[in-house]
Amino acid sequence: MESEQIRDKIIESAKNEKRSALTEAESKIILSRYEIPVVEETVVLTPADAVKAAEKFGYPVVLKGLGSKLMHKTERGLVRLNLLTPDSVLAAASEIGSSAGEDLEGYLVQRMMRGRREFVAGLFCDEQFGPVVMFGLGGVFTEALDDVVFRVAPVSEAQAEAMLDEFRSVKLLGPFRGEKPVSRKKIIDVITGLSRLAMECPDIVEVDINPLVADAAGEITAVDALIILGRRIDDTLNRRPVNPKDIYKMFSPRSIAFVGISGDVRKWGYRLLANTVSGDFAGEIYLVNPNGKDVAGRKVYKSLLDIPGKVDIAVVTIPASLILDLIPVLKEKRVRYVLLITSGFAEAGGAGVQLEKDLVAAAEDAGILIIGPNTMGLNNPHAKLFCVGSAAWPKAGSVSLVAQSGNLGTQLISFAENENIGLRAFCGSGNEAMVTVEDFMGAFEVDDITKTVLLYIESVKDGRRFLQQAERVSRKKPVVLLKGGRTEAGNSAAASHTGAMASNMRVFNAACRQAGIILARQPMDLLDLSAAFSSLPLPRGKRVALITLGGGWGVVATDQCAESGLSIPQLSADIIRRIDEILPAYWSRGNPVDLVGELNFDAATKVVGMLAEWDGCDAIIHLGVEGVESLLENFGKSCIKLQPELQGPLAQRRLEMAKLESLYIDHTIRLMEKYRKPILGVRLLDGNGKQAVRDMAGSEFKAVSFPTPERAVNALAGMVRYTRWLNREGVQK
Repeated sequence: MESEQIRDKIIESAKNEKRSALTEAESKIILSRYEIPVVEETVVLTPADAVKAAEKFGYPVVLKGLGSKLMHKTERGLVRLNLLTPDSVLAAASEIGSSAGEDLEGYLVQRMMRGRREFVAGLFCDEQFGPVVMFGLGGVFTEALDDVVFRVAPVSEAQAEAMLDEFRSVKLLGPFRGEKPVSRKKIIDVITGLSRLAMECPDIVEVDINPLVADAAGEITAVDALIILGRRIDDTLNRRPVNPKDIYKMFSPRSIAFVGISGDVRKWGYRLLANTVSGDFAGEIYLVNPNGKDVAGRKVYKSLLDIPGKVDIAVVTIPASLILDLIPVLKEKRVRYVLLITSGFAEAGGAGVQLEKDLVAAAEDAGILIIGPNTMGLNNPHAKLFCVGSAAWPKAGSVSLVAQSGNLGTQLISFAENENIGLRAFCGSGNEAMVTVEDFMGAFEVDDITKTVLLYIESVKDGRRFLQQAERVSRKKPVVLLKGGRTEAGNSAAASHTGAMASNMRVFNAACRQAGIILARQPMDLLDLSAAFSSLPLPRGKRVALITLGGGWGVVATDQCAESGLSIPQLSADIIRRIDEILPAYWSRGNPVDLVGELNFDAATKVVGMLAEWDGCDAIIHLGVEGVESLLENFGKSCIKLQPELQGPLAQRRLEMAKLESLYIDHTIRLMEKYRKPILGVRLLDGNGKQAVRDMAGSEFKAVSFPTPERAVNALAGMVRYTRWLNREGVQK
């Protein structure tokens, strides 16, 4: 309580004096109350008093100019280091006084700190996420090397530990040129102390501790500090979260009205109807257009009010200028949900921004919930609902996908269909005027069918709610996210596309890591990670055993594993002895296990079984064992051209190899069931329409294979990152 009173008194005094910054001395008094070690120092008013203080501390000392307007002292020449005598203190005080002029209010005398390693710590307020704590390389290298890491407050000790693991210059925290390791606990105390300060004191908008010096014994001390006061940006939307039950009802309607239907195959209304009907939607379908002309032999009503039955959801494609007039009609018909395809709202800027605000106000007043506007539709294979703008009908599964870009989202569901990845649901969220990505995550969190969540994000409406919701979901199921607008050019494109500016990318990425989100780098990563997470058991660690049909792939995969933070353990003597009995004497006798080009499924089956049983690895990647059939097909074409009579025997051989490959794949699935280790494949050749995911009846797991080693390694590395996050957060899976 005393610490809080001291803090509040200092801040209140500064506010009464209309100051936006605390002095260095005031800043350190507050920081010291939050377990942040500060340098021993004293405030004096005259040069003579500075000499007395220096003699009390013992030379050498540091002398600084002090004043409420002196925030950047080094740039103004107001800092003098390593002063060894009274005369040097007096001379320094004179020089500082000349440089500071009327802004000088006194002097700060400090004990001179010795240390080769300097760090920076602090906090600032992000417009999306609020207070953010940072730690990094300090001193003169802060801006030059830009080695800093972030977390959104509040920051736990485990999250602070994770920050240090991400710090690129982490070697500086260990033994360094004869100096002892830096106390990680003390740094964690600094980070969590700043976090508490941020949460307890909303008047503070920025803290800068630079340098945070580590001495030869590894102890750290804040040598310089600055606290800025102000008003934090409250970017939290005053909207009530959407009930997950409402989102479920929107994805599982029993009746749909297409408002703005057209008989023109080029129009959105026609495309959505065609895809919905061809997907075998079993509910009632009503068509609405004021002209009343039949479409595709189906009756068209002139108004929603003419429809005799109940309408669960209206799919609207009429022009933006007519939408507000539709709201009273929807209310009278008691249509609760709207999928608004129409564009021309906030994403268009100008008058569109106000039109969207007016639409939301009218819809809220009418008790109507809108997905969109500017959306490409939604998809629920479990209900045979495929109301999207593209012709794609992925199978029912456990992956839920939300994309703020409808084009990218519909491309992804087409890829999912081609790769045999089952979807729980898809929605192009559009402008998210009423239903946001946070609302969708809230629904997926409690949905038992959803096992993996995929997100394509360009911006978030409420950063702190996004972070909190994502962390809750991650504790139950993996969340994989691709961020659009990572570069300055991409950021500008995202703003014009969605009508919302993307937040600072580094803070956004840090928030995602903090929440356990797995970040994808490109669209295909979303599908690769979804295939892995939805089909394979989670790895318990990062140790990978490799099986390869040839040496080159093994070398490449080993490099990629190392670069992705995975490890390649040495084989045990027992494993080597057992493999000696199967493979020729010239096999690699190490990890990767080189099958030396032998197209021998019996050997591959035995080796993968040994590695699955081995407690020295956590995951297995086999390269080139699958895809032999495609290799034989291509080679067979050459043979048949040379000897046409070989067509029959070669076709039979291909069938035999296909059967053996199928048995091998089924064997890997059974091994995953038994040993709970992920087993990923890389295809020798990507032919014959091979899919990424292969099912086996009655199994909770599926076989997953990729066309290249890097895609398999990236997918596994993402799973390992998720496992590490779960372990750090103490979540049992």
